[in-house]
Amino acid sequence: MLSSIGSTCNTEPVAVREDCRHYSSRSTTGGDTVRRCRVDANEEAPFACPNGCLFFEPRPITDAGWTRGD
Repeated sequence: MLSSIGSTCNTEPVAVREDCRHYSSRSTTGGDTVRRCRVDANEEAPFACPNGCLFFEPRPITDAGWTRGD
């Protein structure tokens, strides 16, 4: 039996949650930035996180000392 709990879930894309531990961003040698969600919960094009993502987890540590390719 299917539950109706998720039937009202809004899955429209929102801004990318760079503060999520599953978000990953890398720069290529060609200067492009590759963004990805480690659990594949993102919208493909344009890259965006779903509204109210069930997989969102805050980053446990800061990015101090790291350079981002954003």
